[in-house]
Amino acid sequence: AEAYGEAGAYAPDAALVNFYDGDARMGMHQDKEERAADAPVVSLSLGDSCVFRFGNTEGRGRPYTDVELESGDLFVFGGPSRFAYHGVPRVMPGTAGPGVGITGRLNITLRETGL
Repeated sequence: AEAYGEAGAYAPDAALVNFYDGDARMGMHQDKEERAADAPVVSLSLGDSCVFRFGNTEGRGRPYTDVELESGDLFVFGGPSRFAYHGVPRVMPGTAGPGVGITGRLNITLRETGL
């Protein structure tokens, strides 16, 4: 939505925190529950790197793109890609820098739910 072109227009009201150990995975899924469907999803990664699989809006299979997310990376998706299937097929244990202070991957996802 064009309103989100302005920094002040985005007002997340929920944070989802997920912890992934070295064996954890998250299957391909869509985030359709929020009432504010035009708001982007903002995801911050901390700790170990992971493979983030960003797919299409039609189904869990190809085409999709695998992106390596490292500690400190911020991933934002909105607009038509807001309802793309996405998941984490792999965490890369031991890839967090020594100053991060955690083992595993911590993901903080900010959302504007409209609730």
